[in-house]
Amino acid sequence: MNSIAHIRERDNEIQTVEAHLIEVKELAESIGEKIGVKHLTGLAGMLHDFGKYTEEFREYIMEAVRNPDSPPKRGSVDHSTAGGKLLYDFFHTGGNNNPYKGILAEVVGNAIISHHSFLQDFLNPELQSDYLNRVRDKGLPEFEVSKKQFFKKVINETDFHDYVDKAAYELERFLLEKIEESNQKKLMFLSKFIFSTLIDADRTNTRLFEEDKSNEPLTNHKELFQIYYERLMDKMNSFKKQKNANTPINLLRREMSDQCEKSAEKPSGIYTLSIPTGGGKTLASLRYALRHAKLYHKQRIIYVVPYTTIIEQNAEEVRQILKDKANILEHHCNVVEDSNDNDESQDGLISVQQKLKLAKDNWDSPIIFTTMVQFLDVFYAKGSRNIRRLHNLSESVIIFDEVQKVPVSCVSLFNDALNFLKAYCNSSIVLCTATQPALDFVENKLDINTDAEMIDNLPQVIEAFKRVNIIDIASNGTFNTEKLADFVKSKMEEVQSVLIILNTKSVVRNLYNLLKEQEEQIPIFHLSTSMCAAHRNETLSKVRQQLNEGNKIICISTQLIEAGVDISFDCVIRSLAGLDSIAQAAGRCNRHGEKGIQNVYIIDHAEENLERLKEIKIGKQVSRRILLDIARDKTKHGGQILSKQAMERYFQEYYTEFSSDLNYFIPKLKKEMTELLTAPKGKSSYYHANKQKVGEAIPLFLINSYKTAAENFRVIDNITISVIVPYKEGKNIIAELNSNRTIEDMTLLLKQAQQYTINLYAYEKDQLEKNGGLVSYLDGKIFMLKEGAYNEEFGLNINNDSQLGTLMY
Repeated sequence: MNSIAHIRERDNEIQTVEAHLIEVKELAESIGEKIGVKHLTGLAGMLHDFGKYTEEFREYIMEAVRNPDSPPKRGSVDHSTAGGKLLYDFFHTGGNNNPYKGILAEVVGNAIISHHSFLQDFLNPELQSDYLNRVRDKGLPEFEVSKKQFFKKVINETDFHDYVDKAAYELERFLLEKIEESNQKKLMFLSKFIFSTLIDADRTNTRLFEEDKSNEPLTNHKELFQIYYERLMDKMNSFKKQKNANTPINLLRREMSDQCEKSAEKPSGIYTLSIPTGGGKTLASLRYALRHAKLYHKQRIIYVVPYTTIIEQNAEEVRQILKDKANILEHHCNVVEDSNDNDESQDGLISVQQKLKLAKDNWDSPIIFTTMVQFLDVFYAKGSRNIRRLHNLSESVIIFDEVQKVPVSCVSLFNDALNFLKAYCNSSIVLCTATQPALDFVENKLDINTDAEMIDNLPQVIEAFKRVNIIDIASNGTFNTEKLADFVKSKMEEVQSVLIILNTKSVVRNLYNLLKEQEEQIPIFHLSTSMCAAHRNETLSKVRQQLNEGNKIICISTQLIEAGVDISFDCVIRSLAGLDSIAQAAGRCNRHGEKGIQNVYIIDHAEENLERLKEIKIGKQVSRRILLDIARDKTKHGGQILSKQAMERYFQEYYTEFSSDLNYFIPKLKKEMTELLTAPKGKSSYYHANKQKVGEAIPLFLINSYKTAAENFRVIDNITISVIVPYKEGKNIIAELNSNRTIEDMTLLLKQAQQYTINLYAYEKDQLEKNGGLVSYLDGKIFMLKEGAYNEEFGLNINNDSQLGTLMY
């Protein structure tokens, strides 16, 4: 009688367990080979579903097919534990004396038992081992039957042991690399890489079976990168023919771009690119990436940006130059809610929820634009959707645009992730910003290359790009909204355009409303993260049109406009914040030096509540100290607020203020994330407490708490969910997703939905639920705002009393 792994929805065709295991193994091997762990990943693929060789699972899935309207109770069949138990029984107990096989049983076994949820804790806060509870203590009545079938139909026992020998050798070699790193840290990242590989290989094979495809043709990225490079160089060469090609600034831009090309010849590593704002950073970094990818056989280029605002702008610019829309992916957020729940009981049959899970969402594109939140979530967040993408960060060129925006609590985690990508994954990393942060001024230092900076003579370059004067008004007193409105109007008598950047959404909205009442003749625009990407882009297009026509215009925004948005105002007013933010705000003023030297005013807005925005609050305090130093002594910190000396002093003081937060402290556990993830036994309080409690050491090589760490990780504190908003196409997308669609359709719709999502804080979600403004679809996997909860000017309206429906439909 044939075994059953999956039953296709369309025609009830059966995929056998052996076919699924062998195909997932082969796919996992091809992924693991990239970093020299082919047999470790292949072992996870080969064993992950062998618990389906049971009568219990077969009866369950056949009954579900016979009675689709009344399926059997979900949750009764455990098929993921068996593979981890097999490794534990063979290599972790009894007479096994090979420590590498013991470690292998834990690392690979954890991936297997977790492939319907998230990596388990080896030791949790209750001093229990979720891993041992599964592989050692849980009873599996048909385990011996499954084992017999596995060795008969997938691989014989002798060959299996030979295969494990090869995997153990890979593990030994992996641990011997980079001796100074702790084994606990290496094994944490290896565990996550293997888990990522298994999740993606399993879902890809299941999707291909459901779509009745034998395999997917692999894009030849090498050929694509050659074509892209030629198209980019055609564009760069066209600049030389423009009438202003030989101005000092344009000659300097060209020289810096040439230096990036030259730097691409260096071996893969971690480098810095400190081109000043307006220096052509996007194209120069793309030139480096394409050249380096060709020379060192990289598989993809990934741009990581701080805010969703600039993803569309940069991606569109790159699309137009490279003349390719199909292969450039934008990934803003996870539209589908990725819970930490175990969905094992839904495996085998294709439901709508399973289609959402199987949709292609693995960053398998030659060029990807994503956010810092998404990058960090890949390594550290809960659920399987994020970590599925991790393996595709290997063999990549990864460009971090505005890297100074790494959240303080995540600095050590960020550095560790980059060090892993450099040391083991053959990736090359570029830290790209006009204000390089002191990322080595922390305990977990970044392993940055010697002579890492790509640009020569930086002080002279920075001076050559000077286009603004920074005028400090903040040291002389505070502004309220009324006083600021008067100040804006006075500046509008001197210039054509003013940009005001404030620290909170509420003061942005208040100033916008006041100026709209007072200034009937001048167009006034509002921007904030309460607006979805499509809404913000539409607003930015209108702003650019007004600027290009030379019209009078006022724009009021939160800091989202600072990072890389290609826009230029005659005057910028910035509420006091970190020096990096002030520098970025200055980059939106007189961006191309078209008007000589213009003014950027720093003010202190008294009505901003920064209690929930600790990083802005501390940045503001440190900047104030430096401003006062310079006001008292003009020679201090290089004599100007944005000098290299001032910036270095700023980041050192800033990180010192946050010294207790740099390792991601979790208040409710009174633990740092780095301890949960990577502490060796000697430094693990859970290990010592468990030993004291039971009187002996827990019989494990690994004692870290992967699941607990993931459940407590948030890049942005208190952000809960992403929701689709009813702005233009957003309403149609949710209707399409809610209908019975194929996996391919859902993949496309989820990409389209990226433009129509916003993130909610916990208090916003609570208020919306109270006011009836939030609705969930597809068993709570996707959320959407009701029409009254979205406003055509401001975006999110937690009171749910907007008139959007009548205005827009």
